[in-house]
Amino acid sequence: MAETTNQHKRLTIRLGRSTMAMLQQSDDSDDIVYEPYVVKSSMSMAANLRDAFKNSDLLLQAPPRVRVVIDSDVLMVPIEMFEEGQKELLHNHAFPYNEKDAIFYNVVPDLNAVAVFSMNKDLKLVLDDHFQNMRLVTAIQPVWRYMHQRSFTGVRYKLYGYFHEKRLEIFSFQQNRFKFCNSFDASKAEDAIFFVAYVWNQLQLSPKFDELHLMGDIPEKNFVVEKLKRYIQKVFVINPQVDFNEHPVTAIKGVPFDLQTLVVKGR
Repeated sequence: MAETTNQHKRLTIRLGRSTMAMLQQSDDSDDIVYEPYVVKSSMSMAANLRDAFKNSDLLLQAPPRVRVVIDSDVLMVPIEMFEEGQKELLHNHAFPYNEKDAIFYNVVPDLNAVAVFSMNKDLKLVLDDHFQNMRLVTAIQPVWRYMHQRSFTGVRYKLYGYFHEKRLEIFSFQQNRFKFCNSFDASKAEDAIFFVAYVWNQLQLSPKFDELHLMGDIPEKNFVVEKLKRYIQKVFVINPQVDFNEHPVTAIKGVPFDLQTLVVKGR
């Protein structure tokens, strides 16, 4: 009976740079179970995942369908320039080569782009040992797609900043393409402010009329927003509960914004 019930549930595993969490939702209801897993820093992520399969309630009763969200460096390639056979070459030119990584990609048709990203081979092997039906999604993709849809509201240009795991993803759109897309180290609030201001000036945005939208786990949020408002008049912090109409996933403490967006809006 439990196996039949699991046929109607979807499991999402989010693998961060130093974090791990599982989220299970039912197809026909808003029933959501979120289970963060305490990662042991003395072990590799692959070893932590093997350990999680022995101890996590959600993984012990995993349904047949699984979606794996991987938070890693992403290279954006215009869709007309992408060749699958060149993905390793492209990724290794953009990021330091690591023989322990395998290269994958997601097509982002709304933005006429392909997201090329990596996953540790041992980590992928652990997943392959447990799942036959698995889909890999880069963590930032649902955020891109949702913010792209939002970019069409109003007439002013919008710049977006997503904070997660001490990283800051800054991006903007021009119609159905990226105008800017890059990631920065945001372990310190002062650095985050500098990078936002740098990109704002690089794109020659208006400090009086254009808009900055921030989301995610913002370090020293009040300090960051206050400092940025000295240079940019229209600074907004996105509240998932408001944006997603108080969807049940937004009431669960600790769920990253990208995972909330994936649950509510899809990939």
